[in-house]
Amino acid sequence: MFTVISYDVVVDKQRTKVLKYLKGYGTHVQYSVFECDLTARQLAAVKRELAMLIDRNTDSVRVYQLDADVVKRVEVIGIGRVSVDPLYYLVGGG
Repeated sequence: MFTVISYDVVVDKQRTKVLKYLKGYGTHVQYSVFECDLTARQLAAVKRELAMLIDRNTDSVRVYQLDADVVKRVEVIGIGRVSVDPLYYLVGGG
């Protein structure tokens, strides 16, 4: 499912860890925002890991799951576009 994850992490070192972790799951579209295409299992794993990377007393992570109809209505004003890149590519085949 198309998922938008945003974060506000106070400590630089922890924020960098969150950034690097999320790069493995989606497209970095704004300073603290990722667009991801995740399965239910992946989403559960990502949420567990993020909960361990942040300080729940000072930091915040928001996870927005968008169905296909909502994704069609997403608008980008200015540069950029909604991420539609697959997580992987099939090379070769046949």
